[in-house]
Amino acid sequence: MRSFMKKVAFATAMAAAPLMAASTASADGERYVFVSHAPDSDSWWNTIKTALGVAEGQLGVTVEYRNPPTGDIGDMARIVEQAAASGPDGIIVSIADFDALSGPIRDAVDQGIPVITVNSGTHEQSASMGALMHIGQPEYDAGNAAGMRAAKAGVKSFLCVNHYITNGASVERCQGFADAIGADLGNQMIDSGQDPAEIKNKVLAYLSANPDTGAVLTLGPTSAAPTINALKENGMAGDIYFGTFDLSAEIATGIKEDIISWAIDQQPFFQGYLPIVLLTNYNRYGLLVPHNINSGPGFVTKDTIDAVADMAGEFR
Repeated sequence: MRSFMKKVAFATAMAAAPLMAASTASADGERYVFVSHAPDSDSWWNTIKTALGVAEGQLGVTVEYRNPPTGDIGDMARIVEQAAASGPDGIIVSIADFDALSGPIRDAVDQGIPVITVNSGTHEQSASMGALMHIGQPEYDAGNAAGMRAAKAGVKSFLCVNHYITNGASVERCQGFADAIGADLGNQMIDSGQDPAEIKNKVLAYLSANPDTGAVLTLGPTSAAPTINALKENGMAGDIYFGTFDLSAEIATGIKEDIISWAIDQQPFFQGYLPIVLLTNYNRYGLLVPHNINSGPGFVTKDTIDAVADMAGEFR
């Protein structure tokens, strides 16, 4: 009985303090690969890179960040295959395109590699591929919550500036917003591309052709900064209702200057940090949180921006 109680006490202690144990256990060469869909030009992922570095240092593991330089999904699928072939202790991957990535991700799982999906994708997609869990923001719900805020302000039409229209999550954001304000998405969503000058010109052209547009929604720093410039140029900055996803220095300034009403914070730091912590504890001790984790949405407004502005682009 005494031996049994000792085992129970040990197991309980390990479950209660996995992070403390992980910090002192031998890393034994653990290596994880984080595969994102982001092109090199997308600065939003810098926060996730920061988080990976923090987790790497705290846990004594190696973390490799890999991505397709131009954001090409075919290249991303090949990167997942290459990552699996290298025999890592775990893979973290965004589900930017389920049809293109489900095969390589399933293959990694079938090889016995633990996988956690993050950012883009749904809980259901993650589970169907055999991933341990999904960590991210339910994108339709986030867009819908944003639209409900806009509806209370009387918004009935909008422009969704979609800089990554091939990613289903981006469309879900726009659709959720449209449903909340009672509008058909239709041509209110534009494929802006990722070139800043092109984004600015497309926003100017749309608002010129649709002067009664009630709001603008951007989906991240890539489209937010050029849209701010467009609104300053056409004189609508501060007059048209403007909300955005994610944070950056430019977005923080836009909130402070009353150009942007709010920014949705999906806490990307958690999307980088938590998978490494969870996979490390899974591999070392067999511990796993038994559910998916929603890292957002949260709303940052002028009332709260001062608390996070200095961390935008690094930890927020």
